[in-house]
Amino acid sequence: MKAQGRRLALFAAMAVLASAFPANAQKHGGVLKLQHMDNPPSASLLEEATVSVAVPFMSVYNNLVMFDQHVAKSSLQTIVPDLATRWEWKDDGKTLVFTTRDGVRWHDGKPFTAKDVACTFDLLLNGETRLRRNPHAAWWSNIDQVTADSDTQVTFRLKAPQPALLGLLASGYTPIYACHVPVEQMRRRPIGTGPFKVAEFKMNESIKLVRNPDYWKKGLPYLDGIEFTIIPDRSTRMLSFIAGKFDMTFPTDVTVPLLKNIRKDAPTAVCTMRETGVSSNLIVNREAPPFDDPRIRRALGLTLDRKAFIDILAEGEGRPSGIMLPPPNGVWGMPEEMLKGVPGYGDVDKAREEARALMKEAGYGPDKRLKVKVSTRNIATFRDPAVILIDQLKQVYVDGELEVIETSVYYNRVFKKDYAVALNLSGIAVDDPDVALFETYGCGSLRNYNGYCNPEMTKLFEAQSRELDQQKRLKMVWDIDRRLQEEMAKPIIAYGRAAGCWQPYVKNVTLHVNSIYNNWRFEDVWLDR
Repeated sequence: MKAQGRRLALFAAMAVLASAFPANAQKHGGVLKLQHMDNPPSASLLEEATVSVAVPFMSVYNNLVMFDQHVAKSSLQTIVPDLATRWEWKDDGKTLVFTTRDGVRWHDGKPFTAKDVACTFDLLLNGETRLRRNPHAAWWSNIDQVTADSDTQVTFRLKAPQPALLGLLASGYTPIYACHVPVEQMRRRPIGTGPFKVAEFKMNESIKLVRNPDYWKKGLPYLDGIEFTIIPDRSTRMLSFIAGKFDMTFPTDVTVPLLKNIRKDAPTAVCTMRETGVSSNLIVNREAPPFDDPRIRRALGLTLDRKAFIDILAEGEGRPSGIMLPPPNGVWGMPEEMLKGVPGYGDVDKAREEARALMKEAGYGPDKRLKVKVSTRNIATFRDPAVILIDQLKQVYVDGELEVIETSVYYNRVFKKDYAVALNLSGIAVDDPDVALFETYGCGSLRNYNGYCNPEMTKLFEAQSRELDQQKRLKMVWDIDRRLQEEMAKPIIAYGRAAGCWQPYVKNVTLHVNSIYNNWRFEDVWLDR
């Protein structure tokens, strides 16, 4: 609490300095024009799990707390107040009490209170019949109850201590919803407390946001609005940005090769290449024959040549990884030497020999090849690695046929296990094991797409979550990650790198270097035309 008090005092001092020196040159007005790579399935952040929703709609909402939008590496140490003004841990870390802001209003003019926080978590904890889907439900499995004690106080009661809970609450996927607004409305006409309001949401065309004139942060936002134009073809997006038709690319869109083109053809553009916090991975429906045979699943994992993926897609800029984002930008990733000892991460030829032997045991070989559809999402970041995967599967007697699926359909398909083999990208919204482990490997989690479930591993997930000693927790996470990769629970290929670019007159943009989901508030971005 002392550290939190110092941070709050620092923010107050910074606010005083900002008001005392208005000559910092921030300008009000103008509409920020961004590209969008895909059609968002809805505007409801509680029900979606794609950056296609996080980027355009995070600025409609507020959280209790959030990651500092201008500290590039988000962590528990960079969490700042949002709708909450302060918080306090009690009961040996099993109770977390927030004091919420007074005087905040929803976009429709109704007052925000702590009861809205309780309503939001009632949805997340008990909303199966009201939420269309709840992709991040596994984050909240340790919460026993959330209660509004008054209009300005809300209490989280936990089943066990969970130091990482604040990080989960700071994610862009944890906005506060209004008690009085039906969930159905939030999918197309959301009501928030954020700096921008939704003016128009046209599927396959555009999203238009307008300034919230009654935003509780006085003087913000600087922009009059934000417009996202959906352009499915990536080449068209790049050319239109270079031609100056847009102020900013979709901020996860620019690959290593494309960045070279932009630097050559638009040398004044500002670009940031960084880790996305999104891994490419192989998911296999272990309930569908013949993939209910663990020998075949293991063979598919062993055939992966991770270095080839990185060399082709990112011109060597990247490194193989387990479930956690590798260092230096990742806090929890296995050291390189440990990773080399994991099956499939060392000698590729040796791994493929084992894979072919397993396939022969399962009844397949050069004269009897396994034919399968390899499903993926119909955007370039999914399609490109899927083509490489299909080529590598040929090495173990598997002939893959690419099946591309539109975003709104793709996630419904994988949620329902309506696929056989897929090249998937999994974003870890917060660089913390409580997100990565429970969400993507927890028994029954919606985002555990291939249905992995190991009660023994679940106990280890829970033990690391409760550990207060950072170094002890780190070693526990390394061991868990290594065991998951050895089991081929969901073979991870590599974490991706991408750049976002903007024109030089767009000011005050910071892109996080360890996640692409949490820094799209845009409230203090401005245009210096």
